[in-house]
Order: sequence, then structure tokens, then C-alpha cells
Amino acid sequence: MGTTTVDEPGAETGTEARRDEQTVDVTKADAAGAGTDEETAADAQDRDEDGTDPDEDETDENPADDAAGEADAGVGQGAAAVVSAGLGVVSLTGSWVGTVAAARETLVGQLETSSTATVAKQVKEVYGDAWATTALIGGLFALAALIVGVFVLVRPAFGAPGRPQAAWIKSVAWAGVSLGVVGLVLAVAKYSDVILGLPSTG
Repeated sequence: MGTTTVDEPGAETGTEARRDEQTVDVTKADAAGAGTDEETAADAQDRDEDGTDPDEDETDENPADDAAGEADAGVGQGAAAVVSAGLGVVSLTGSWVGTVAAARETLVGQLETSSTATVAKQVKEVYGDAWATTALIGGLFALAALIVGVFVLVRPAFGAPGRPQAAWIKSVAWAGVSLGVVGLVLAVAKYSDVILGLPSTG
């Protein structure tokens, strides 16, 4: 019984189509791999040139440095606020500087005033000038308290934005400003004899 060989075009066509598809897939994979290798090489070159990863945000700051800067600013402003309040208290209660200055003025008045001078002149030279000196020293302390307190209150306007001032710093600074204003007003009033003037000798 004879065997007849028959060519089947359909089978050959299917085999060739599969081979073409495999060739196209391999070509696409090679092209994709080449593109990925090129991008990786470009990223590596950028990283080598800049020393940093190009995908990283260059504007990131160290949180520890920000916290340290805020702490330093808070310490300085808090200390200045306390100094302002202290100067305000000294302007109202007096200081050893004012005491020594007043005593010296009293001694000078006694030395320069003769025993034959009028009572009014003796009172002015011995007591009046000493009281005026005390008021002057108190006014200087009050002015210093006022200046320091105002500086602490306006300091955040010249610092970094977004960093609010602590509430206790504001409170102490306002206390220093208030005491400074009161001390300055009282010093001016005493120096000009508006209050606690010299007694009448007539």
C-alpha cells in the first residue's frame, strides 16, 4: 500500500507566523532593555556629577538644624524679656547705683553750702539734688527696660517667618515694657518736682 506525501501550506504558514511573532517579541524586549540600560546609565552619570540622587529633593533641610535654630532664638529672646522685667523692677524699687549717687550728691551739697546760706538753699543743695539724682538713675533703668522689652516684642518681625514667639516670652516682655513706662513717668515727675517736691521753707 503506497504512501502519498502531501504538502500542507496551512501548517507551514502557521509555523512561520509563530516564528515571526517570536522574533518581534525578542526585538521589543531587546529594545526595552536597551532603553532601561540607557536611563540607568544617565541616572548614574547625573549622580556621579552632582554627588546626589537627582530624584531627591534638593530643598530638604535638616529638621535637627531647624529645631536648634528655634531653640537658640527662644533662649535669647526669653533672656532679654527677663532682663527687661528686671530693669523695670529696679527702676521702681531703686538700686545701689542710685543710692551711692544720691549719697554723693548729698555730701557735695554739704561741702559746697556754707553755714550762712539760706534754709531753702541748704535744703535744695543737700536734699533736692540728691532726690533728683535718684530719680535720674531710676529713669535710666526704666528707659533701658522699655527699650529691651520693645526689642523682644518686635524681634519676630525680623526673624524667619512661620516661627511664632512663645507666649511666656511675650508676657514677660510686656511686663518689662509696662514697668519701664511706669518707672519713666514717675522718674520724670519726681525730677521735675511734680510729685514729692521740696518742702516749703518760708
